[in-house]
Order: sequence, then C-alpha cells, then structure tokens
Amino acid sequence: MSTSHRDSERVPILGPLQGEVKVYQAMSVHQVSLGGMQVETVFPLHVDSLHDFRLTLRERSIVVKGRVAHSRIVDVDQDLVMYHSGIEFIEPSGPVLDAITDLVEELKSLKR
Repeated sequence: MSTSHRDSERVPILGPLQGEVKVYQAMSVHQVSLGGMQVETVFPLHVDSLHDFRLTLRERSIVVKGRVAHSRIVDVDQDLVMYHSGIEFIEPSGPVLDAITDLVEELKSLKR
C-alpha cells in the first residue's frame, strides 16, 4: 500500500515556467455601453491585459471578456487606493450582447 496521496508523480521543473491564476475580485461598474464599461477597483488593472468579467444583471449572470484600454488612480486614502479602468468588450457572444443591450436600454429609459 502506497503512502502517497497523489495518483501521479510530481516532477521538478528545470527552468522557468510561468503561469497565471484567475481570481474574481469585487468591482463596481460606473458606466456601461455596448462596447465596454468603466469599472472601479481597489487594485490596478494592467493596460492591454485581457480579463473575464462576471456581471450580475437582474436575475442572470454573464461573463464577458474585456481588454483594459486605460487605468488610473482616482482616490488615495490612508490604507486604500481606488482605480478607474476603461474596459473594451472583446467579441461578446450573442446572449451576452443581448443581456448588455437590455441593460443599456433599461438604463437609458430611466434617464429620460
């Protein structure tokens, strides 16, 4: 009987091997259009980086891929830095675009 808890052996890496981890962090959406949105975060988003953004729109949740077009510091407090970033949506699927369109149209009607 083996004392190992793994089904397969791990082997050491003999050189650099980079990776990334996707972690969902809270953000506030300040503006939205069919082409993108402005978000506020407590962490910087790197310009030209791609991210999956999960948005909860009423009873449905969507995930849209976006590219960070710009990012800047908007507020600095003693322990907190706030960032505004412009996000360009990248090839949203039909259902995602429909959900965003519904949201934008609803917000426009409330503005009148």
